[in-house]
Amino acid sequence: MDPIAFKIFGIPIMWYGLFIASGVLIGTILALKSAKRKGIDEDTLLDFLLFVIPGAIIGARLYYVIFSWDTYRDNPIQALNIRGGGLAIHGAIIVGVIIAIFFCKKRKLSFWKLADIVAPSLILGQAIGRWGNFTNGEAHGGPTDLPWGIIVDGVKVHPTFLYESIWNFLVFGFLLWYTYKDKSKVDGEVFLLYLILYSVARLFIEGLRTDSLMFGSIRVAQLFSLSAIVIGIIVFYRRRKN
Repeated sequence: MDPIAFKIFGIPIMWYGLFIASGVLIGTILALKSAKRKGIDEDTLLDFLLFVIPGAIIGARLYYVIFSWDTYRDNPIQALNIRGGGLAIHGAIIVGVIIAIFFCKKRKLSFWKLADIVAPSLILGQAIGRWGNFTNGEAHGGPTDLPWGIIVDGVKVHPTFLYESIWNFLVFGFLLWYTYKDKSKVDGEVFLLYLILYSVARLFIEGLRTDSLMFGSIRVAQLFSLSAIVIGIIVFYRRRKN
């Protein structure tokens, strides 16, 4: 598929960027509605989003570049070119959490309450954004004979972007259900469930990919996912218990 959606005054507009922008827009609308129900002022949430969205994009790119430095070593300026892909969600999560902690401390808000508001929007944005990987011909798996395989460079491969997108949509639906139906939950559980459930799928899907970020012989995403699962379960249990 052509990664260029269309051109404006000769400037190519990439499908990758359109999918990410769509995810951000839809996620923002959803978060604003959730904030009202949670008792957080919409203007306060918008202030937070103005900080966290660009910060998360920078974090996602920085994370990707750090673990792909051999690609950019000889031409570092290309590290600034995100139009062709190369954003890592784990980098976005790390930077997003850091910004949220400082923001909540400054505004005297509950970090866990804010995290619960954002979590469904985040996983929905990831589900939509994964299709940008499809248009760029990236984030796919190795060869397969399965009927739903896609052709990349003449080879039929696992559409791992599709596996993750489907899972993320399912997690999004579950988080919405959990948000509105479980009255016994405490603040933070929605975000922790997002972290756990997304990481479970990513742990296995990453093993199929051919373009994983590596730290030596270790797939970084699998290490992050395993850590997130363990930490998420421990914190979830302790918050529910207390």
